[in-house]
Amino acid sequence: MDALNIAREYDTVQYIVIKIGEEQYGIDISYIDNIVRMQSITRVPDVQPYFAGVINIRGEVVPVMSLRLKMGLEPDEYVNKTRIIIVKLENNAPIGLIVDEVKEVVTLDETSIDEVIRDSKVDETYINGIGKNGDTLISLLDLNAVISEKDNS
Repeated sequence: MDALNIAREYDTVQYIVIKIGEEQYGIDISYIDNIVRMQSITRVPDVQPYFAGVINIRGEVVPVMSLRLKMGLEPDEYVNKTRIIIVKLENNAPIGLIVDEVKEVVTLDETSIDEVIRDSKVDETYINGIGKNGDTLISLLDLNAVISEKDNS
C-alpha cells in the first residue's frame, strides 16, 4: 500500500527511448500507435525533403518522415535496427517517424525531468524537456513541433 501512495505523489510518464545518431530521445508512449520494421516506402513528389513518402499499414496509407532530416542531420542509413514509429496526435492522422533504433521503455516522474531553457542562439524547438534515467540523459521530443508543417531551416 505504501508503494501505491508513493507512486501517487509524482505523476509518471512512460517514454519509448529511441536513438537518432548517437543521441537518445524519448517519445511519450501515449502517442505511439505501432512500431514496425523498416519497409519499402513509396516516394511522393513535391514534398519537403524530410518526408520519405508513404507506407501501407493494415490497409491505411501512412505518411513517413525522417527525423534525421527534419532535425538537420545526415540522411538515414537503413540497417537491421531501423524502425518506423507510427504516432497519432490528438485529432491528426497517423504519421510514421523513421528512427535508427528503438531502445527501451522508461518511466520518468516529474522530478527526473528538467525543462529546456530556451536560448535564442540555440534552436531546440523539437525538445520539450530532458529526462534523467540513472546516468543517462534523454531528450524528450515535442511531437507537435516535430510533425508541424512549419520548416525551421
